[in-house]
Amino acid sequence: MSEKQLRVVVAGLGNMGRSHALAYHRNPGFEIAALVNRSAVDLDGELSGYTVERSFEGALKRELPDAVSINTYSDSHADYAVMALEAGAHVFVEKPLATTVKDAERVVAAAKANGRKLVVGYILRHHPSWQKLIAEARALGGPYVFRMNLNQQSSGPTWETHKQLMQTTSPIVDCGVHYVDVMCQITDAKPVEVRGMGLRLSDEIAADMYNYGHLQVLFDDGSVGWYEAAWGPMISETAFFVKDIMSPKGSVSIVMDEGAKSDDIDTHTKTATIRVHRAQRGADGRFAAPDEILRMEGEPGHQELCEREQAFLLKAIREDLDLTRHMEDAVQSLKICLAADESVRTGRAVKL
Repeated sequence: MSEKQLRVVVAGLGNMGRSHALAYHRNPGFEIAALVNRSAVDLDGELSGYTVERSFEGALKRELPDAVSINTYSDSHADYAVMALEAGAHVFVEKPLATTVKDAERVVAAAKANGRKLVVGYILRHHPSWQKLIAEARALGGPYVFRMNLNQQSSGPTWETHKQLMQTTSPIVDCGVHYVDVMCQITDAKPVEVRGMGLRLSDEIAADMYNYGHLQVLFDDGSVGWYEAAWGPMISETAFFVKDIMSPKGSVSIVMDEGAKSDDIDTHTKTATIRVHRAQRGADGRFAAPDEILRMEGEPGHQELCEREQAFLLKAIREDLDLTRHMEDAVQSLKICLAADESVRTGRAVKL
């Protein structure tokens, strides 16, 4: 006998929300009970047969779904997640989990109190090439230097989306949680101090917001890392994607294909090639072995990664997976990025 389909309400139908809705539509383990978006939206292709309603609370009360997928703007994540968890639904929520640490902890507490699963949209955790990058870095051993960025030269509708996001969330928080999470998975050490700096490069955003940000994080094992994120039509395409980890024994780096563009959403997850360099030298003082080049053939694209995320949600529910570490990691990466945002605004380092 086949297992019962899980009925899911999908809230938010922007780029990520549509991709997740399509993932539920394609997965036989799910049935879409309702699609919700606060403004009118046209759906085409495989989603064209669904109607879209405006009220998340109304859909939740009427459908009493098994699961809820929250892909709205960041400032509604915590309230929507708690509402769904208290209604007895499992929750998938896009990153960041919330806009404050207190709210993130409130969501985790609600998941535990109601015995429901909470999966946060850390898409890189489901990418085999990123899993390989993390494994190779861990094999080198620490302490580590992490050098990472993701800058996006945006215009047209993408810049409009970025401006909307920046009404509540800075780029180093919205994007940074992914890559800080990667740092934390590699080192397993406790973050102890965060520093940040930022600059407002456009008069199209609020006076108290910045569209260029840079954070530095120090860990208690001696590891250090930086992350840089920027959005806008003025952002450079030069070195917009750096993913590089160094340790006393060598380094592991992602080498992007020539011609990659920062406004291509698949570029944000593709690794193309991983270069592994080992610092060991022979008697002549020269390197004992050439760099190892790992070709990441057949990488999943953005849509397939979204489908893998929802397959993990289904597995977590059906197999009753322990997501304690998953939730703790989501709070920790957010805590680091929010500390960086605080540092940008105060000009002072933040002790954790």
